[in-house]
Amino acid sequence: MEVRAKKALGQHFLTDLSIAKRIADALETGNPAADERTGNEPTLKEDEKERERTASAEPVDVLEVGPGMGVLTQYLLQRPDISLKMVEIDTESVDYLLSHFPQVNGRLLEADFLKLRLEKFFQGEFCVIGNFPYNISSQIFFKILEYREQVPQVVCMIQKEVAERIAEKPGTKTYGILSVLLQAWYDIEYLFTVGEGAFNPPPKVKSAVIRLHRNTRTSLGCDEKLFKSIVKMSFNQRRKTMRNSLKPIIRDKASREGWSDERRSAFMAEPVFEQRPERLSVEDFINLTNMLA
Repeated sequence: MEVRAKKALGQHFLTDLSIAKRIADALETGNPAADERTGNEPTLKEDEKERERTASAEPVDVLEVGPGMGVLTQYLLQRPDISLKMVEIDTESVDYLLSHFPQVNGRLLEADFLKLRLEKFFQGEFCVIGNFPYNISSQIFFKILEYREQVPQVVCMIQKEVAERIAEKPGTKTYGILSVLLQAWYDIEYLFTVGEGAFNPPPKVKSAVIRLHRNTRTSLGCDEKLFKSIVKMSFNQRRKTMRNSLKPIIRDKASREGWSDERRSAFMAEPVFEQRPERLSVEDFINLTNMLA
């Protein structure tokens, strides 16, 4: 039994087992036995101590998004340091997983990840991993941001162009909305590129695997709703300077506070308004948000 890839679900099934194992191994749990898979072989005494430490450690909760036919799942199930749950929207894939991997029974949710209330399934922290469907990868990241206090780590394979955009630093054309919103809360690593031939059916673009680690930020120190609006509004008109793209917000502030024309002109003369959005860091956007609040 094979699962038919459905275009509407953005399905491209990973078939390269070596890539699947690399993705599974990229998930870090803080358990040396699981995280350090290279180097010299341990001595018998060291190995015994490591087994004792591993046995006493609590497994980390992990949610795999879109397991498909279980190519990545099979390696995650082999890891004693994680407690795995999966969410899959495709009924055909669910039937395949249940028939080929009996151990997923009771761990597999047939549901739309984007509509799940994840707090119902995880009381504390949980990591997210998966080969994300390209057509909804941005929506998945926005969902993760909603649960950022519970999600300390994400390992995922996405379209290479999107991966580069997310991991990019200020000053480049690929730096954009997702770059700022995700980097505000996560440190992002571009791990490796995956060619089209690793999938069935092969996509028309290359893919990439990235890892996100929750940073130490507990608050933006600004109005978060306004921050998002400013980021989105500025990048949606990225060829314009901040002065031009943010005119509606500046106008609202001037009206609300009863500024004179001179006061408004002086405010808009601030150097930040001469910049285009790709030149601004997360901190720059936070400062700008406080200026416009």
